[in-house]
Amino acid sequence: MIYFDHNATTPLDERVLEAMLPYLKSCHGNPSSLHRPGRIARDAVETARAQIAALACASPTQVVFTSGGSEANNLALKGLAWGLKPGSICIGATEHPSVAEPVRFLAKHGWDCRTLAVDAQGMIEDSSLAAIVENPPDIVSVMLANNETGVIQNTARIAALDNGAWFHCDAVQAAGKIPLNFPQTGAHLMSLSGHKIRGPKGAGALIADPSVPLTPLIHGGEQEKGLRGGTENVAAIVGFGKAAELAAAELEEHGRRLRCLRDQLERGVAKLPNTTVFAGAAERLPNTLQFAVAGYDGETLVMLLDRHGIAVSSGSACASGAREPSPVLLAMGIAPTLAAGAVRISLGKDNTEAEAEQLLAALGRIIGAGPRFES
Repeated sequence: MIYFDHNATTPLDERVLEAMLPYLKSCHGNPSSLHRPGRIARDAVETARAQIAALACASPTQVVFTSGGSEANNLALKGLAWGLKPGSICIGATEHPSVAEPVRFLAKHGWDCRTLAVDAQGMIEDSSLAAIVENPPDIVSVMLANNETGVIQNTARIAALDNGAWFHCDAVQAAGKIPLNFPQTGAHLMSLSGHKIRGPKGAGALIADPSVPLTPLIHGGEQEKGLRGGTENVAAIVGFGKAAELAAAELEEHGRRLRCLRDQLERGVAKLPNTTVFAGAAERLPNTLQFAVAGYDGETLVMLLDRHGIAVSSGSACASGAREPSPVLLAMGIAPTLAAGAVRISLGKDNTEAEAEQLLAALGRIIGAGPRFES
């Protein structure tokens, strides 16, 4: 199977697995215990904390471990809102469901929730930014890079509005693909996930400025400075840390190669009949391409490509099975019939030109044309 769905999840790096194995076998101590096995586990957790902080140019003291990006987003938004009086919250119109759903939950508990409109390329509109200045919210949440289109938002510009709001940034898809710098984003909170960077599932992190008044979602222990009760998943955290270290070291090399591969693939897709590439004029993640073929349902294309031994996605993995047009594309003004045909290709470090050529050939056979992949 040729795998082109790395924005959904990535294969575990062998070096990550090697780092995890001792903590799945012999190093079984509870990191909250004071004896030697516990101290070994604690040291491993703190090493990982430093590795993840380095990836984001943050301080290790700012890293709070969670079970993944969705929990990190929930902790950021609910945990912040519960420490404040109900007020107003603004989120981008193209946010991940793990941001949009908590905000809908907060709306039921007295919060005024507003959406920041995006343009046809998926970028936050100037009028939306002006509205933030005119009517300042208490919380703003805008993702750094979109999981479907790959569009990169200028979060520093949003932070520079200086309206006194607490600013959360979902950087789950950005990590490992573009440079991360927590201070430069202007965010007070940033969410990360291990399995998006060739680490294990079940490990994530919220980077939190110490000034943020967070309330924990999970009680019952003083782990993670009292912000996330429960015994730490040491093996997964170690793997997340190692994956972060590798992502930082290899980011430039892989980013350059993947951008070239993505651009070549995009040119090939554009030659196919009745295709539309989404957000093609915006700055995007180097590995992400989303398009539609008129007259084809996205899920149908996914299944047809699966029969050719090629794995792609019709959108966010968290929304799979919804059988509704992508809310991201609808927010960009894409017609529902075209949005329903969306297919996402998200490349990983092991993908090759030969695999991309096979994808284009399969698409050509499916829709009745067959241009070659251009080097």
